[in-house]
Amino acid sequence: MEGLLTVRWDDGRVVMIDQTRLPGSLEFVEYSDHLQVADAIRGLVVRGAPAIGVAGALGLALAARNSTAATREALLDDIESARRILHGTRPTAVNLAWGLGRVADAARAAQDPASMREAAEAEAKRIADEDVRINRAMGRHGASLIGDGETVMTHCNAGALATVAYGTALGVIRAAREDGKKNRVVATETRPVQQGSRLTAFELQHDGFDVSLIPDTAVGYSMASGMVQKAVVGADRVLRTGHVFNKIGTYQVAVMAARHNIPFYVAAPLSTIDLESGVDDVVIEMRGAGEVTGTGGSRTAPEGIGVVNPAFDMTPPELVSGIITERGVARAPYEESLPALFGVIPS
Repeated sequence: MEGLLTVRWDDGRVVMIDQTRLPGSLEFVEYSDHLQVADAIRGLVVRGAPAIGVAGALGLALAARNSTAATREALLDDIESARRILHGTRPTAVNLAWGLGRVADAARAAQDPASMREAAEAEAKRIADEDVRINRAMGRHGASLIGDGETVMTHCNAGALATVAYGTALGVIRAAREDGKKNRVVATETRPVQQGSRLTAFELQHDGFDVSLIPDTAVGYSMASGMVQKAVVGADRVLRTGHVFNKIGTYQVAVMAARHNIPFYVAAPLSTIDLESGVDDVVIEMRGAGEVTGTGGSRTAPEGIGVVNPAFDMTPPELVSGIITERGVARAPYEESLPALFGVIPS
């Protein structure tokens, strides 16, 4: 996956790897309308906080390009309408609002419709290009935390498929390999949509890593038996307090890691860090019952059963050994170290 771009701009179209088809087939889909991009984000054709942020930015550039507005004010209205639609697709990942905000601000700074469209497209492409550089920088900072020969557990997919390329948590593992280290990876299946088995295992195997897949229920066993020395995951939102919102099941991995004295790291770009919100402000996305009541088109639960299907959970800061960013590794107390990465002096 290192040579493939998960999402990109191609002459007025947004091109994505269709992640719902993996691992069975590697297929690309093209979208020429922001509503199509919104459906793709909602339907998990593209997923992972950084990739969602880029997809949203490119989708908003499409909206500006396709708008027939003849005045600056009318085009701003169309952009704002498209921004609301795209933002509503996945409420938990903060990168989406960040990417949309950058494109909208770039358009707003221009003086006429033509230059606004150009500015929106240029900013969206800039965000996509930055993603790869940011992930590589993050990988370099995180690689020093991984010892040669260690086995690293990861949860969900925080690799090239969750970004434009390279990855966040898996970017750390890639960077360790580039340093000549020989590491093994344990990937959780990540129920109910199985991003670990469908995406992480596929991606790492594709790129020649030594990777083993475990059921989510084997996290404790794997750690207790000495199979794992480090845990590295991505994030969909990190608060200034160090609370980490990530794929459901991350909290259990962190609790098990603490129980077995295994360092638990989070790899997240600054665009994932939310310095403004409190814990109670974050909306946990609840997904449909069908993801839990069946698999592969076959029903595995009784008709009429009640289902609770949160897409994310929260890991408290006391379980987090460090947060790896493109500007370095933040450590507790996070209310001091995270704002400092932005050049903000805590009051």
